[in-house]
Amino acid sequence: MTLEQSDPAVPTATYRLQLQPGFPFAAAAAAVPYVASLGVSHLHLSPVLEAVPGSTHGYDVVDHARVRGELGGEEGLRSLARTAREHGLGLIVDIVPNHMAMSPRHNHALWEVLREGPASRYARWFDIDWEAQGGQVLLPVLGGPLGAEIDRLKVDGDVLRYHEHAFPLREGTARLPLPELLDAQWYRPVWWRLARTELNYRRFFSISELIGVRVEDPEVFEATHATILELLREGVIDGLRVDHPDGLADPDTYLRRLHEATGGRWTVVEKILSDGEPLPASWPVAGTTGYDALRHVDGLFTDPAGFGELLGQYRRFAAPQTDRGGDWDATVRRAAYKVLTHELATEVDRLTRVVSRLCATSPEPALRDRAPWALRTALQELLVRLEVYRPYASVDASAVVTEEAAAEARLAFVVPEEAGAVDVVRDLVLGRYGDGPAQVEFRTRFAQTASALRAKAVEDTAYYRYVPLLSANEVGGNPGAPAVSPERFHAYCARVQRDWPATGTVVSTHDTKRSADVRAALHVLTECPRRWADVLAEVTRTGEGVPDAQLAWAAWQTVFGLGPADGERVRGALLKHVREAGLYTSWTEQEPPYEEAVARFVAAGPCGAPGGKVAALRASLEPHVRANVLGTALVHLTMPGVPDVYQGTEGEYRALVDPDNRRVVAFPPEPSELPEPSGGSGGSGGSGGGKEAVTRAALRLRARRPDAFGDTASYEPLTAEGPAAAHCVAFVRSGQVLTAVTRLSLRLAEAGGWRDTRLALPPGRWADVLEPGREFTGHARVAELFERWPVALLERAGAGQDG
Repeated sequence: MTLEQSDPAVPTATYRLQLQPGFPFAAAAAAVPYVASLGVSHLHLSPVLEAVPGSTHGYDVVDHARVRGELGGEEGLRSLARTAREHGLGLIVDIVPNHMAMSPRHNHALWEVLREGPASRYARWFDIDWEAQGGQVLLPVLGGPLGAEIDRLKVDGDVLRYHEHAFPLREGTARLPLPELLDAQWYRPVWWRLARTELNYRRFFSISELIGVRVEDPEVFEATHATILELLREGVIDGLRVDHPDGLADPDTYLRRLHEATGGRWTVVEKILSDGEPLPASWPVAGTTGYDALRHVDGLFTDPAGFGELLGQYRRFAAPQTDRGGDWDATVRRAAYKVLTHELATEVDRLTRVVSRLCATSPEPALRDRAPWALRTALQELLVRLEVYRPYASVDASAVVTEEAAAEARLAFVVPEEAGAVDVVRDLVLGRYGDGPAQVEFRTRFAQTASALRAKAVEDTAYYRYVPLLSANEVGGNPGAPAVSPERFHAYCARVQRDWPATGTVVSTHDTKRSADVRAALHVLTECPRRWADVLAEVTRTGEGVPDAQLAWAAWQTVFGLGPADGERVRGALLKHVREAGLYTSWTEQEPPYEEAVARFVAAGPCGAPGGKVAALRASLEPHVRANVLGTALVHLTMPGVPDVYQGTEGEYRALVDPDNRRVVAFPPEPSELPEPSGGSGGSGGSGGGKEAVTRAALRLRARRPDAFGDTASYEPLTAEGPAAAHCVAFVRSGQVLTAVTRLSLRLAEAGGWRDTRLALPPGRWADVLEPGREFTGHARVAELFERWPVALLERAGAGQDG
């Protein structure tokens, strides 16, 4: 199925809405006039296809053929699209090709597979290892071992029920005694704990409630994309965001097929690039969803020297609980070992079976006589040393599975003669033993396991264990070296404009662990690490009620970044923090005494009276927090790429990790106008004062001057001159729009301010977009440029301001 080739319109900016039963299509339609008034070109919708009832995110799809009924169904989506069109907006939709919900009673395709087994016409849909577990699919749904739960399994006609679960019975088995009935099915309900080691279907990461879908099969691709493609063809939606391409068997082929099927519509992929890793050049996409941009924007407002000092203070404060000294790379390595042997043990087992079978049956003598335990060890040692999410068919795998990694992996073998397994595994990953079905399967499984490992080890474990600066612990970030120099930032922007000018950019999303405004506050701590350490020493002097120092450090940073907040929000975020870290409690092995101690500590400390001292420190730093908030917003909205504004973040938005950041947003019933600046605060009060004005001004300028920001635009860094030049970051887009922001404003104030620092503007007159009526020419004094705002947005005079 292909679409007519059309002009694939590129958004000027998108606005992300989190759809859920409490915020359906009708609510989104009601918000359209307000969102359109901001200046974006497209709404960006979370998944719209049928999902598990009650789902607040929509990534647990159960039917690709239907638009979700709880949101208003297909007519509700079409009505939203019509309303959006009336206000000049298009629709971008998030799609989920990698997995579906493991919910048989809602997932018809899965129900048929469980009823009919591998002979089902839907069996090709799901990534199931039918040769394992005696040909049955393990369903980890029982609350305990079968012997303790069997009386709760009930036959109801042709359905087997267990609490809220329902499973189909194989034809002719309903009258069998229960033990025989269970043995006769194409599935086996088991204790949920067996998912860790015995599961025989591919999951999303380690989430057993989501089953992998084989979209590499053309028939499966057609079936799972038909509705979305029809909506694209009819103009209901205009572009796509692809969730988690790293989980797919063959992202390269999938994206080529999708590009052809959509007629080249604007598409971005949720690809997490490690620091310095490029997006595969052969992918026919506009770019990523923007976490690489987030890392560079955040890094611009982080003081490198101050981070080093903050890290030292963290090690002294939290020792010996800093995960062996607080080294980032070592923390990731230990987390990876833990994830491979626990959460992903079943994936490693399957990968070991695949490579063992390949070696045992290979005609290549070099592959024979390899013990499964040695191959497993080699796999683990290579996987933990990968510094990116996965290798790709279109990229040289030797850059991912390096010889240096192999040399380190060999040293892990107690018996040196067995270390040759490392070379066998690496050569198979690199494709040095051909492209037969067995070799391709191994490389595919290795890549999929690698991506799950990286996500679980880094995002879901190490980020909660290594916490000197919480604002650095963001998807795609580099917490060990979070600062980005202006020179490096400019080089990144130049590459984006050259190679991926229509890529997505973000600073807050539904998945960020802290919103951009919370992170902006935390960046300031790198400018005053000793003041921070002194306050923490004061509020934790007695040590009473502190579960552990590492958690205390993270908790105090949480309340500093969030500001005044409901204690329940903080408690929920910190409970998730300690479970993800897995040091004293976890999601599967919860330790109630420790978790209760955490709750008491939060209530009595960060959210109690001592929290006032941290609040006082934040209050004293508000001008510098505000400089970071506004600087982050303006840089994001004017740098190369297509900015995505997360719901509610056009104004000050302080949120923690999901579900805190997925709360329903209340939108104004009518469009609001650009707030008037008020003196030095530049708009409304608080650290985000003026953020909505900056956001609206930048978005409306993008809408009015798409030529200054689009595919054919240019990016030119500007360098200030004078004693405080390093604190001004500026750039020009297409010679028409100029952005300038204050960087490290606390250090700037301590050094005496701007003094005679000047910024040489390109020739011509430059009109101030944030302060209408002001103009600049020549060598502008930076102190005058930032007189009322810590940021400046200028447009070349006469360049279409009235358009």
